[in-house]
Amino acid sequence: MVKINKDKLVIQSVHGKIHSPMMGNSPYRINTEGIGEILPGTGGITYNVKVGDSCIGWAGDHVEPGVSIRNEDTAENKALMVLSCVGNEARVTSGDAKGAKGYVTGMHGGIEHVLIYFKEEDLEKMAVNDNILIKAWGQGMKIEGHEDIVCMNIDPNLFEKLGIKENNKGELEIPVVTEIPAYLMGSGIGSATGFSGDYDIMTGDKDAVKEFGIDKLRFGDIVLLRDCDNTYGRQYLKGSVTIGVIVHSDCILAGHGPGVTTLLSCKTSKIKGIISENANIADYLEI
Repeated sequence: MVKINKDKLVIQSVHGKIHSPMMGNSPYRINTEGIGEILPGTGGITYNVKVGDSCIGWAGDHVEPGVSIRNEDTAENKALMVLSCVGNEARVTSGDAKGAKGYVTGMHGGIEHVLIYFKEEDLEKMAVNDNILIKAWGQGMKIEGHEDIVCMNIDPNLFEKLGIKENNKGELEIPVVTEIPAYLMGSGIGSATGFSGDYDIMTGDKDAVKEFGIDKLRFGDIVLLRDCDNTYGRQYLKGSVTIGVIVHSDCILAGHGPGVTTLLSCKTSKIKGIISENANIADYLEI
């Protein structure tokens, strides 16, 4: 097993409230054929969509599994978005579900939500504006002997469950569900940092969707992004590799699709993907 600086990473509380879904002046979302559709989208408590489920085919747009939280104070929400890491423990601190525990499953840019898994019986007790505390742990992680690989947005305990191995060439081999080429990465490209939010796999080309197994993707799947550099922002760089996790559903908007929160990135091809259909955080977190 590769070694990380686990004992040096700070564990700190961040906090948010369950955020109600919102709509603008028009309730319509325009699909790739120019047709307006009225569909559920981001926010709130999504009762029947969870990590491990397919992220394709829902009658929705950018659907976030489980519970979506944020802060209305911009600075506090930025800390929530940047310091929260996939796999962090979350705990409800108010309302009828007080004491319930779950796990962070991703961060969604744009509307700026942290997404959290809770058991179904706990979801039934929750309400919009309930407070949730997260034990933020993971930013600042480094891999011993692989400092050129930038780690981000992942809890150390989850990292250790990914099954990462170093081969005899000094490369890190990581189980992934599929590899996605850079030309399919859309909304979110050009963002200033990979340490917050996500960016989308475009699904407008149906042949590419089938070729790369995008139609089979699930929330929580670990994927490899080929020629995608997220070390200090999101850009194309030939030979670079990024590992990420699927956090929200497919979308009807052009240039959008399943969202990927990034976990590891390297400017060279030092990370190798090992295809495994079981590379999903629902399995690793046993949820």
